[in-house]
Amino acid sequence: MTQLKLFNSLTREIEPFVPVHQGEARVYSCGPTVYNYQHIGNMRAYIFADTLGRTLQYKGYKLTHVINITDVGHLTSDADEGEDKMEKMAATQGKSAWDIAAFYQADFEADLARLNVQQKQHPRATEYVEEMIEWGKSIADKHCYELESGLYFDISTVADYGKLARAVTEEGEGRIEKLEGKRNAGDFAIWRKTPEGETRQMEWDSPWGKGAPGWHLECSVMGEKLLGFPFDIHTGGIDHREIHHPNEIAQNQAFCGCGGLSEARNSGANIWMHNNFLVERSGKMSKSSGEFLRLQLLVDKGYHPLAYRMMCLQAHYRSELEFSWEGLEAALTRLKRMVMGIERLKNGLGAEWSPTTLDWILSSNEEGFEGAICDDLNTPRALTEFEDLLFNKKIKADEKVDALRRMDFVLGLDLFELSREDLRIRPVSAEITEDKIEDALARRKAARAEKDFATSDAIRDELAATGVEVMDGDPLGWDWKLA
Repeated sequence: MTQLKLFNSLTREIEPFVPVHQGEARVYSCGPTVYNYQHIGNMRAYIFADTLGRTLQYKGYKLTHVINITDVGHLTSDADEGEDKMEKMAATQGKSAWDIAAFYQADFEADLARLNVQQKQHPRATEYVEEMIEWGKSIADKHCYELESGLYFDISTVADYGKLARAVTEEGEGRIEKLEGKRNAGDFAIWRKTPEGETRQMEWDSPWGKGAPGWHLECSVMGEKLLGFPFDIHTGGIDHREIHHPNEIAQNQAFCGCGGLSEARNSGANIWMHNNFLVERSGKMSKSSGEFLRLQLLVDKGYHPLAYRMMCLQAHYRSELEFSWEGLEAALTRLKRMVMGIERLKNGLGAEWSPTTLDWILSSNEEGFEGAICDDLNTPRALTEFEDLLFNKKIKADEKVDALRRMDFVLGLDLFELSREDLRIRPVSAEITEDKIEDALARRKAARAEKDFATSDAIRDELAATGVEVMDGDPLGWDWKLA
């Protein structure tokens, strides 16, 4: 049995995973602000967090995994500046902030399902406002001060502020603009008062006036309420490592009366993990560009969502990943090859194949895979180990099928359920229907059988004119694809 080891962003070290509660794993992942669609860079964070959760289950732990939904408090800048994103979008669309949140949360959850991310708890920030107010009251005397605009956290009142980001200077966090009256540049809002003469759609009464909670508070409150301090692992995108998570940690230290961060547990979680960015050179990864890369766009162009999951798994989660359509095409080809390999495996088993309940007794056939995935979720090597076993003709099908099913569970590629036909998605721009393609291919096959190559070539050219590429001699056995 290989020990699971993970990189802790707080200590900057690879550490063995030792659960807080025997046999359990409790994980909190920072969720989306549901004011807009999520782009594929956002979704990389949830593929990573899902792979982590699946790995913990693979290693025998009972998993509790929370992904929060931010529907209030997050300003247009992560650095505690600007308008509330929810209120701003509600005004732009002429809808209520509650309707905006419901719509984009549903879209986010639909994307999770298409990427085969296991559905977790998705508590909304607005469900915990009363708890946030109580939390604020419990730390206000020792750690906070009031300004006209609300209640602010004094970062000088906790030890080792900014250790996670390693970004503390005499000037404080450089991305945060100074606000008149702040004691430190990095001080942040616990509660924001509604400006006099204004009315927010989302506002509550509090000891500091009518208003709404600061963005950072929700994760501290929900993490403590749903998982208990300290819990095992906190995840998020690398952008959260600089401001959001240091502020969350400071709140946790204040609430618990904890000491410095030489002991990771004082941060609220034993391990902090961050996935790196997805980079797209055209600049369409940012929502501020107006048009940005969504999962639906990939589907509209004919790519199965799990091709994108494969693309993410081919890079280590701590590595920057560059998105390109060529890279996505290569990931889809690899996924097709694996699906076809599983189809041959199942056909070889014949009547013996049935999707029985998966057991978790690991076999010697998956030692390489287990070693890779336990090495800080080394999914690139894990994929290679999976393929090596799948295509190893020296090992009989019945001796490797259970191991492959367990490995596929960790990868989350759904290889035992997918078919080649599932992966053949018709782009929205295509005018020809799949039935017409299949009919033309049947006529072409008959012509070739009769050695009528003129007719065969004419049918191929007819298909090419509609954007269908007939792939004769394709080693994958892929009959056609739509350009």
